[in-house]
Amino acid sequence: MAYRFGRVSKECWKFMVLNENIFNQNFKKRKGRFMFPTSHDITLDYGVLECSIKILEKILKAKNTVLITTKPWPTCIDTITKKFEAFKAQILFRFTITSNYDRRLKFWEPNAPLLDDRLNSVLMAKIKGYKTSASIEPFLDKDPTKLILNIAPYITDTIWLGKMNYIDANGISPEEKRYYEYQRQISSWSNIQKIVEKIKQLPEDIKAKIRLKDTI
Repeated sequence: MAYRFGRVSKECWKFMVLNENIFNQNFKKRKGRFMFPTSHDITLDYGVLECSIKILEKILKAKNTVLITTKPWPTCIDTITKKFEAFKAQILFRFTITSNYDRRLKFWEPNAPLLDDRLNSVLMAKIKGYKTSASIEPFLDKDPTKLILNIAPYITDTIWLGKMNYIDANGISPEEKRYYEYQRQISSWSNIQKIVEKIKQLPEDIKAKIRLKDTI
């Protein structure tokens, strides 16, 4: 989405740049939970996974708690969960899963994991005894409660739901336009009201996990 919203060029958006200050930093115990990563994702490309593990290890060995936020690849999650088994109690995963449909994930999040990869990652983390949460922000389906029901069995903590903030359709192709128009429609106040009403009808154990972001 960073490229689609003009935050980075098409040529450069997929190349992650190592923040050497963070990589070389020594961490101390601090109040509150670390969120990691904050400006990239954890992937198998360009040594990102290896660098991420080194930083996480320093944070966790300092007895901090960490919220690991990611569009998850199963191989990455398998590596992380094996590496930090001894620090399991300090880790909460937050997996970004924004649609039940691969075609929307491919459009809005090109080269990111597809739905099965994300579901398998969540299931893997849960089976291994890690705490799991999910971010459906922005939701890409008209009725995100279907996705909520799909992922809820794998979530031990919270499910965060939010809408897309900025939808600019200038200079796009006709094929792209239909995705933008659909996103505008599902982000309308009338559809938000329908979503909230559907959430109210969900089973109590699932409803208790849901948190609405400020965008809703």
